[in-house]
This record gives sequence, C-alpha cells and structure tokens, in this order.
Amino acid sequence: MAFKHVSHVIFDMDGLIIESESVYDKVFSEIALNHGTEYTKDTKLKMMGTPDPITAQIAIKEMQLPYNVDQFLEIYLPRAKELLKHPQLMPGAKRLIQHLHKHNIPIAIATSSSQEFLQIKTQDHQELISLFQHIVCGSTDPEVKNGKPAPDIFQVCASRFSDKPRPDQCLVFEDSPNGAMGAIAAGMQVVLVPDPDIPREARQPATLLLGSLEEFKPELFGLPAFERF
Repeated sequence: MAFKHVSHVIFDMDGLIIESESVYDKVFSEIALNHGTEYTKDTKLKMMGTPDPITAQIAIKEMQLPYNVDQFLEIYLPRAKELLKHPQLMPGAKRLIQHLHKHNIPIAIATSSSQEFLQIKTQDHQELISLFQHIVCGSTDPEVKNGKPAPDIFQVCASRFSDKPRPDQCLVFEDSPNGAMGAIAAGMQVVLVPDPDIPREARQPATLLLGSLEEFKPELFGLPAFERF
C-alpha cells in the first residue's frame, strides 16, 4: 500500500509512549469488583482514549454503577494517580521520538489526559517529553470541545505547530480505535499500535497496523529512515 508523505507527527500518550493500560485495567476492575459487576473488554474498548468525564459516563453506564460522574471521578482519579507515578516507556517509543527530533520533524502529543495526569505520568521521562513542541491535554484544554473519537484534539494539536500544517501533512500514532477514528475524521493518516484486547474489526480504520512502535519504518511516510549500523 502506498502512503502519503507527511511532515509532522502527532502522538497519543497512554498505551503508546508510556505503559499505562494495565493500570487503568486494574483500577476499573477494582471498582467493578467492589460493586459486584464486571469490567469487560467491550467496556474497555468504549472507554479507551476518551477524556475523563466521558470515561466516567461510559463506566457508570456499562458497569451499572451507583454514581454520578463527579462521584465516580472522586474514586477513580486518586487511585489512578497513585498507580501511574512511575510508568515504563513502551517498546520503540524512545527511539522513534528521538529519531524524529534529531531530524527536525515537528512532533507533538495529543492526549485525552488532564494536565495534572500528564505531569504525574511523565515525571520520570521529562527529558524525552521535552522533545515535543507542544502537548494538548484533551480533558482540560478549553479548545478541545469534544473528546476522541471526535477530531477536535487533533485539529487543535495541528493548529499549534508554528507552520500550521494541513491535515494530510500530519501522521498520528494511536493505540485506541477511538483515537484512530478521531485522527481519520481530522483528515490525517494514523498508525495504530493496538492493545491486545482490541478485536480485529475495531482495528480496521487505521492507515497502518503495527504490533509495536519498534516495527515502524519512517520512510513509508516520507520521513527520514532509521540509521543502519
């Protein structure tokens, strides 16, 4: 398949740059267990990549929890913050980010996390995170009116590059179908590195599917290839 050449790259964060999905699975499973209900793969698929208020709405509905959104977040957020203080980097993330930065490819992050969560999750990786030109936090950024799978966060992120690239000049890396759908709705190509729990049919919208960022070949999209030693 021939892919369009791009000049700018946008990354999701959770499950793509940092390993955090197992933490979210743990927290949601604990909440479900405490109420005699179940956190299923279908529920996970619906919540992946969504901003906190939408995550809460889906969790309450799907797991039939006796909370409103604020009550759920009062339980969920402190526990998630506690477990997300020292996440590991996902395979291939550091190499790819450093490579793009070295070759002066503009890079940014479009995450559904809040600014507070971003700071907690990236405190061990500030040197790497500093390579990004900017970061858009969907849960707290006033310009992001609708969360993934809406295109808003990617449109806002692209608009904040100094040279204002067109959507077709941007490549998005995502791990969730909600994120992939949002990127495509924004007119961008998307590389999906899906969580193992994501069913085959939910992976279809992606421009390219990978098992890991380690498999990515930048030259497919007109980006500088990795150096061979």
